[in-house]
Amino acid sequence: MNVTRGCEKRRGKSRRQVLARLGAAPVAGSAAGFRAARNEARALTAGVLVIGGGTAGAIAAIQAARLGVKTILIEAGSQLGGTLSTAGVDFPGLFHAWGKQIIAGIGWELVRQTSSLGGGSMPDFSQPYGTQHWRHQVRINGALYAALAEEACVKAGVGLRYYETPLSIQPAADGWIARIAGKSLSIEIVARQLIDCTGDASAIGLIGLRRLHESVTQPGSLIYRLGGYNLARIDVSALEDAAKEAVAAGRLIPTDYRHSMRGFLAGGGENATHLPGADSSNSERHTRTNIEGRESLLRMVRFLRTQPGFEGLKLERLQPEAGVRETYRIAGETSVTVGDYTSGRKFDDAIAYSFYPIDLHDEHGIRPRPLAKSTVATIPLGALIPKSSRNLLAAGRSISSDRLANSALRVQASCMAMGQAAGAAAALAAKLGCTPSAVPIARVLDTLRAHGAIIPG
Repeated sequence: MNVTRGCEKRRGKSRRQVLARLGAAPVAGSAAGFRAARNEARALTAGVLVIGGGTAGAIAAIQAARLGVKTILIEAGSQLGGTLSTAGVDFPGLFHAWGKQIIAGIGWELVRQTSSLGGGSMPDFSQPYGTQHWRHQVRINGALYAALAEEACVKAGVGLRYYETPLSIQPAADGWIARIAGKSLSIEIVARQLIDCTGDASAIGLIGLRRLHESVTQPGSLIYRLGGYNLARIDVSALEDAAKEAVAAGRLIPTDYRHSMRGFLAGGGENATHLPGADSSNSERHTRTNIEGRESLLRMVRFLRTQPGFEGLKLERLQPEAGVRETYRIAGETSVTVGDYTSGRKFDDAIAYSFYPIDLHDEHGIRPRPLAKSTVATIPLGALIPKSSRNLLAAGRSISSDRLANSALRVQASCMAMGQAAGAAAALAAKLGCTPSAVPIARVLDTLRAHGAIIPG
């Protein structure tokens, strides 16, 4: 008897028996069988397709679905929230200006729910803080926000699709055909309206429309938190001197702690790093950015471990991705300039307010430029519409604007507001069978009001 062959027979029989018990069909052993398993296809349709489930995208999808339009949201990662959840910037703002709420709607609804369910508290919004704008940011749990945003999408009927990214987007007779790559899937989605909420205008780039990119972009930040030390017992002057020696020796770089060891340690290192040249506009650059962020973290931990007072140093928090502040912007029907922003220009097609200092980061740090007292900026719908496009919108930090205006427009409350506006305009356009710019602006604004948004008066 051939013992080896007998074992193979017994193993094969056992495997078939296990498959039978599990109710599973055996996979064909041929190469063709394996190819079929790897290349399952899906053909889907939607009134609105949202690409990117970050700060703007989740809100856009919820709004479109709440208006009764079939909505699909594809997200390359594993959860919603983007900068707020995955990158850990879990202190969204600003929803208030000069003692008055200026942004509400779906984003505010989720922020409030997250704060309440997570046992948080709200700042005193009635108290103007002048240059200390961060006092009006709402501290929440980013992972909880992602779960609540997901719940809201499911309740609204959004078709959520994680781990998927577009390979090509082509115009169709009355919309778009998007070919999507997923895990062991190839998907074709035919949609009436498309909203790019990738933050990098990636879908706009696939379509071939013009995008703007600076030669030098703002640094990013990897958010983490260190503990196990008492700042009051640290000789910060001696630590600063040691850090300068480490920089000279190549063991640290100044942007690892944004040039201020005291400021870095006061917050446990949270949001206190800079990653020069941070970029998320393609997979190679995004990979490099995340590697550089973790390299920066390791340099700081190794340095501090050698210093007096840090014997109990602990890494208490580390986000899986670095936050990126700036990549591509669209060239829109309207472009918001820094003059428009700082003067509080009221656009004829204003769909939301925005309030934040001009907030441009560079290798030396950041020097915010607050708006003049009582000034509140507005966001025009035209800045969400790529020039000469049809059935297409973009929302989030890729809004059409100059660099300085964008440094303020990119923050989370503003992105939530423009995401809701994009979702409303796209859903109405899908219902009316037209492009978003052809939807009467009064109808867009009435819809937003009905769904809790605050409209510029």
